[in-house]
Amino acid sequence: MSIQDSRADMLARMRSRLGRNAAQDAEAAERVAAALRAPVPAPRPPLPADLTACFIERALSMQSTVARISVMHEVPQACADYLARTCLPPTAVVWPQIAALDWAGAGIEVVARAAQGEDLTGITGSFCALAETGTLVLCSGPDSPATVSLLPETHIAIVDASRILAGMEEAFALLRREAGGVPRSLNFVSGPSRTGDIEQTIVLGAHGPSRVHLVVVG
Repeated sequence: MSIQDSRADMLARMRSRLGRNAAQDAEAAERVAAALRAPVPAPRPPLPADLTACFIERALSMQSTVARISVMHEVPQACADYLARTCLPPTAVVWPQIAALDWAGAGIEVVARAAQGEDLTGITGSFCALAETGTLVLCSGPDSPATVSLLPETHIAIVDASRILAGMEEAFALLRREAGGVPRSLNFVSGPSRTGDIEQTIVLGAHGPSRVHLVVVG
């Protein structure tokens, strides 16, 4: 008997002991589905009308750095400027979905693939961003491998200002509308990786990038 069969058998015996039938199970499942379709919002702190400014302020407080540009084709130069300021080599691994930008024109040599241990800089897009906490929301997929934001010491993320949302509730609603559900890997990034496990001293880069730079477009 497989694990799935064992689980089904156990649940069937529990339903029998509780005196439940298939119709009751279907009704309960529909109540859960209805609650997920129309969740009751919890109390939330007020946010300013300018979500982009709020996001940038919160991101800076989380020790990210931020550059703001007007249009997407300026992204490669903004990334090149950041790499030059931080004395990093002009090379990076990028999400395949942004590989078509003119990286060579900005003097950056890129490879579009999942990150490997020797990659120093990873450049990604973002699914959306959260003004409430200055957080990036990254969805994994064939054109957006999760390792690009996790393995390199430096993570540069492109943020579309039109997709800066108030908070996590709006992010999950957008996921349901556009992606039909949650992807295999969903990462929330709030500044550089940090830990305070050792003597309660904050150390950056313990479990991921030690630098996060945001290029906000729009």
